Parts: sequence; structure tokens; C-alpha cells
Amino acid sequence: MPKPEIAIHWFRRDLRVEDNAALHAALLSGLPVLPLFIFDRNILDKLNNRSDARVSFIHQTLLGIKAKFCAAGADLLALHGTPEQIWKQLAEEYNIKAVYTNRDHEPYARERDADISARLKEKGIAFHDFKDQTVFERSDVCKDDGNPYTVYTPYSRKWKARLAETGIPEYPSERFLGQAWQGFTAAMPELESMGFQRSGLEFPADAVGVELMQRYGETRDIPGIRGTSRLGLHLRFGTISARSLARRALEVHAEKFLNELIWREFYQQILWHFPHVVHRAFKPAYDRIPWLNNPDDFERWKTGTTGYPIVDAGMRELATTGYMHNRVRMITAAFLTKNLLTDWRLGEAWFAEQLLDFDLASNNGGWQWASGSGVDAAPYFRVFNPQLQTEKFDPQYRYIRQWVPEFGTPAYPRPVVDYAFSRQRCLDTYKKALGGAD
Repeated sequence: MPKPEIAIHWFRRDLRVEDNAALHAALLSGLPVLPLFIFDRNILDKLNNRSDARVSFIHQTLLGIKAKFCAAGADLLALHGTPEQIWKQLAEEYNIKAVYTNRDHEPYARERDADISARLKEKGIAFHDFKDQTVFERSDVCKDDGNPYTVYTPYSRKWKARLAETGIPEYPSERFLGQAWQGFTAAMPELESMGFQRSGLEFPADAVGVELMQRYGETRDIPGIRGTSRLGLHLRFGTISARSLARRALEVHAEKFLNELIWREFYQQILWHFPHVVHRAFKPAYDRIPWLNNPDDFERWKTGTTGYPIVDAGMRELATTGYMHNRVRMITAAFLTKNLLTDWRLGEAWFAEQLLDFDLASNNGGWQWASGSGVDAAPYFRVFNPQLQTEKFDPQYRYIRQWVPEFGTPAYPRPVVDYAFSRQRCLDTYKKALGGAD
């Protein structure tokens, strides 16, 4: 008996059935659609923490997606292995006519997709990819001469001008789940079978209120209150649509909130056009900085025992919750790179391991901004003063006392370095390495 012709939608960083560009196209292709997720061993085997909360979050989210397909008479196929092994297996088991998926611009994802699409095309299987992580991507927003922007403000102006021209498309994929392959059933792999344990961390909600969105400009820099959306995790894994957030921000006139979404897209297009930033400074001169990389200093920074309360509060919040307030991320990153003269790549790697909402483009962009080495970055001679940052953004010490209960007692550690000394050391080191120019 001949195998039925099917299409496959390959879920990756788009873990939702609503407003999903590639899923929408697959469901309207005229073919029964097999929804697929791969627990990618190329990624999972590199994780140090076998209770990594991000794996638990993905697993939990997939169970919700599976339930929605089952309610429509279909199911979700989730497999554990390498993409190359699994696609070889699928091509042998099914009569696949086309694969639909949403694009991912991280280096590993680009290499993976180039490899898989080539393998599938050899077998006569079409590979269709779509824009879904962002409103605009790649070269959608460029200068008039076609070159990419490397400064945020003109990029954001052009982004908004492009939006006024094109609008924001909607993909009501959830309406067509009945087009998924009916009668197919599959078991979900257990975390334990993949070598992981369930995390006990609490995940933030995938919604943001209108009032917070509208007051975002007033509240986003104050770590002692719930003044940010905490949607980074959901944007990272696509459990919420960036298009829907941008659409809502426009509807309620929340420009500051929209600007943060544009920052995310700015860093995404930087990663696309300048992939070397993953390993090297955007500004090559900054690769000449002779970092101290003192292991004791780095350990005190990681454990939140630097003797600088706002820095320690941020690092302890990260260790406890997998999250750190956005303003405090800047303060802690600047402290590590400039006051402790530790290579930004070490801090970036630590955040990548610890943050629930780790996103390569944004994490890299933020760390290079803090160290002065990136696009549109803080100049090297701008060195955050942790005490002044505290007085401005946590004057009542609400955030600090929440995460550093021994603050103000003899149990609190002495500063790892004198601030005035470390600031001057930073200025001298950077100036000498850069030849006096930023």
C-alpha cells in the first residue's frame, strides 16, 4: 500500500500554534501536515546542567502544543537525536513532499538548515523557510545604499517607516489545525529518557498587561518592582509572536515597549550581517585589550560576592531564578569587563548558561555594548559607578535587600577592588590598547 503524501512542519524557535508563519503555510499547502519537534542532541549534549530549566520549559510547552493538535484529531511527533539522523529516518518512513519551518539566524541553525535542506532536496523534498521570529529580518531594514545599520537610532527610524509601509501580517494558523495529519499518534519522550531532570524554576507568564506596556518607559529601569514584561523567555522560544506584541504595542501607543522590540531586531540583523561578533569584537581594535581574567575575581562575580551590592544582587537573582533585571544586566556586565578587566566573552558565556531567556544575538549585543566593543556601544571611557546606579535606580535598597540579606552587616564581603582604582586602570588599559581612539 503506497504511503500517503504529507508535509512536515518543523517546530524550532516557534513553539506555538497561533500566528505561526510556517505552520500557517504548511496547513494551507493542501497536504496533511505532520507537526515535528526534534530534541536536538547537537545542542542538548553541550548543556552542563542536566536540570536545565530551558529544557523543562520546552518539554512543558510541547505538551501544550501536543494537546492542541490532539484536540483537532492529530498529534505532535517529538524525537530525540541529531537532525541529520532524524531526517534520514523520516525520509525513509514517510512520503514527504515538503518541509515547512521558520528561520533562525544563529550560526549553528544556519549551518544545520543548509545541510538539512540540501539532504532533502537530493530526495526531491522541498524545503520552505519563513520569517517568524521578528517583524523584520536580514536586510529588510537597511540604509538607502543597501548597507546594514550599525547604530540603533537610525535603524529604529527606518524600521518604523518600513512598518508604516508594510503593516504587520497575521497568520491565523490556529484556525487550520484540522489540516494536520488525522489519526496519527505519537508518545512524547520523557525528560529522563533524554538524560534530563525536571527543573523546579517557575516560568514567567506569556502575557503583559496594557498598563505595564504603556508605563514601560517609567518602570523598566527600576529593579525593585515588577516593571518589565519578563517576556524574554517566550520571545526566545517563540511561545509568543513578536508580531502580536508589536501590533499590541502600536494599538496602545506603548512606544518605549515597541522600541525594546526593535532593539531585539537590531541585534538580530547585526548577527546576520556580521556573524564574526559571536567570537570576536565588532570593532577589531577591541580584540587588542589585554584582559586580566583573574579567576578569583571572576568567581566572586559569578557568586555575587564582589562587595558591590547592586552587582551582587543581580548575580544572585540570576543564580536563583534564571533571570536578571535588564538594567542590572548592564551594570553587572560593565563591572566585569571594565572594573575587573575580564573578557566580555567569559561573562557572555556565563549568562548563556544561566539565563532562561538567553538569546545569542541580544546577549552578544548587550555584552559587547557594555565592554565598548560592539555596535552603537557605550564608549570605553564610560564606566558605570555601581553606587550612583544604585542611588538612581534602587535608592531604597529594595532590590538589594531582597537578594543580599547580609548587606550592611559584618558578614557582607569587602569590595573585590577599589572603584576609583579600577576605573582608572580601565581607562589606562583601554586607551593604551586602542591607541587613544574609541
